[in-house]
Amino acid sequence: MPQSTRLRRYLEDELGECCEEDVDQRLAELEAFDLGDDDRVETDLGALSALANDTRYRLGRALHAADGELCVCELVPLVDVSESAVSHALSTLAEAGVVTKRKDGRWRMYRITPRGTALLVALDGTVSR
Repeated sequence: MPQSTRLRRYLEDELGECCEEDVDQRLAELEAFDLGDDDRVETDLGALSALANDTRYRLGRALHAADGELCVCELVPLVDVSESAVSHALSTLAEAGVVTKRKDGRWRMYRITPRGTALLVALDGTVSR
């Protein structure tokens, strides 16, 4: 098993010496990490993928800044794409759980979700200037 051989060499370097129990203990510690089940991974990647597009990212930022609902007609002037493209982008964000949408008469209103806000705030915290 090449992974455990490499891990053993690493542990020997770190600990000065290493036995099979050290390798087994470290493998058990690593296996205890919560990497998420398949459903969670799919959901998380869906949200990240939804924001990984210039238009969708800017729409998410606009909804986050609005701190409330905005209509498609209010969002179109903020991005350099057609109203149809904005609607499509917002649908993708909604399917990913980044925004919510509701119908208000003739208008469709959009709002950032707590998950969408958390993703954008997390990104804000990583910017180095």
